[in-house]
Amino acid sequence: MPELIPEPRYARFPRGAGACVLDDPLLAVGPGAEGAARWLRRELGAATGWELPGAVAGQADGGRTVIRLAIRPDLALSAGAESYELHVTRAWVLLEGADPAGLFYAAQTLRQLLGPEAFRRAPVAPGHVWRVPVGGVQDGPRFGWRGLMLDVARHFMPKDGVLRYIDLLAAHKLNVLHLHLTDDQGWRIEIERYPKLTGTGAWRARSRWGHRASPLWNETPHGGFYTRDDIREIVAYAAERHVRVVPEIDVPGHSQAAIAAYPELGNTDVVDTAALEVWDDWGVNENVLAPTEAVLRFYEGVFEELLELFPAEVSPFVHIGGDECPKAQWKASAAAQERIRELGVDGEDGLQSWFVRHFDGWLAQRGRRLIGWDEILEGGLAPGAAVSSWRGYAGGIAAAEAGHDVVMCPEQQVYLDHRQAGGEDEPMPIGYVRTLEDVYRFEPVPPKLSDEAAAHVLGAQANVWTEVMENQSRVDYQVFPRLAAFAEVVWSPLPDPAERDYADFEGRMGTHYRRLDALGVDYRAPGGPLPRQLRPGVLGRPIEGAPPNV
Repeated sequence: MPELIPEPRYARFPRGAGACVLDDPLLAVGPGAEGAARWLRRELGAATGWELPGAVAGQADGGRTVIRLAIRPDLALSAGAESYELHVTRAWVLLEGADPAGLFYAAQTLRQLLGPEAFRRAPVAPGHVWRVPVGGVQDGPRFGWRGLMLDVARHFMPKDGVLRYIDLLAAHKLNVLHLHLTDDQGWRIEIERYPKLTGTGAWRARSRWGHRASPLWNETPHGGFYTRDDIREIVAYAAERHVRVVPEIDVPGHSQAAIAAYPELGNTDVVDTAALEVWDDWGVNENVLAPTEAVLRFYEGVFEELLELFPAEVSPFVHIGGDECPKAQWKASAAAQERIRELGVDGEDGLQSWFVRHFDGWLAQRGRRLIGWDEILEGGLAPGAAVSSWRGYAGGIAAAEAGHDVVMCPEQQVYLDHRQAGGEDEPMPIGYVRTLEDVYRFEPVPPKLSDEAAAHVLGAQANVWTEVMENQSRVDYQVFPRLAAFAEVVWSPLPDPAERDYADFEGRMGTHYRRLDALGVDYRAPGGPLPRQLRPGVLGRPIEGAPPNV
């Protein structure tokens, strides 16, 4: 049986049935299949040297194998959105999708069936015979939200790195990229009307080297941002690969980079905000936005440009953060206290809820849905808002039972910045040990949820916070191979966690490591970090024991 990841719903490849030999095949492209055809010509063409010319209806194929691409809307009725079928005989290959996304995933499965060499950017074995085993696949996803959150604020990832991660998501049949674009340590998106957000806010003088308990500093200035055209390119590139992009602009906490650029955004009656710089450390920062109408108008301007750059068809959700907002400055601020009285809200917690509810309504009026970290539940939400449940399952359970849609991303289970093993060699070890097997046994839907509430679980995402990931290699090491296990969790119809066949998955990973090698992914090898992946003497923050199930 071919070693496919994620595992399909149904696959049958009979022993002794032989293979379809693909020698400079033709491509027959049905209506609506043009996107998958472009991808096949670009990606498989690069790896194999094929041109994949179009097969002309009514003309003989000259004995060449034909790969046929077709949209079959009836599949959506029987198997759901994004589903597909793949059929292989000795004479032809047929890929059928319920929709263009399903057909794209059929193409991804075909690439896996061709072998790890099909993941390279140029042919490496002259005369290689490309074979696909005779058989068939019927497949489709368990969840509609299969995501990765990438923190590009703490450590900036250049545009080409983001495009590369979109390809890696697509290769694993993941379909959401959540970009954490702003934080205390950097503002990463160009906003034309507020040029200092990137002119000042995108750059910090130095960075803590390791966890915030570390005495070490990297004195090299750090920064960067995406221009408007960069964002347009990222969004279009993702859309071609059926990946939705969720932009996050964090309010009212995690905002020191914005305040450093525009000091009037902060609580000026208790802090000399003009003296603030983009933060060079990690953790929860006390400098938060002032609860004023002027600040709301400023961020409405930010979101207006954001909505222009992230069209609704690619980005129906906009993330507003809403987490970890210290209240000390609001407690000390006469202006904030007067604001509490004017609004009639319940203290400082009520002020945070007021921020969230304002943008909830503002986005809804413009046809978008707000999503935020689970703290946003604390003041009540409008019906269309959704919740990213990060502190555990509890926030997601509460949100789903209240009728809100939920994305499960509990830190105890799927924070990929957490360490992968308990040994001393793990570089900058953070958090609980979350092994490949631990991630494989993650279950997005808690058993205590009612069926009605469970229907509100849109899916799940793995989160990658980059305080201790200073470059692409470090991100790769933390993300892979665990993202492959996560992808199977959110795509495949797996049994309960304790009953999952991890040995089978681990066996299939043997081939998948070769695919990752071909893609140039700097993953953590099963035997542990390579010498160049070590970070000796750099402190992390390991947490011992099993994570709580909260």
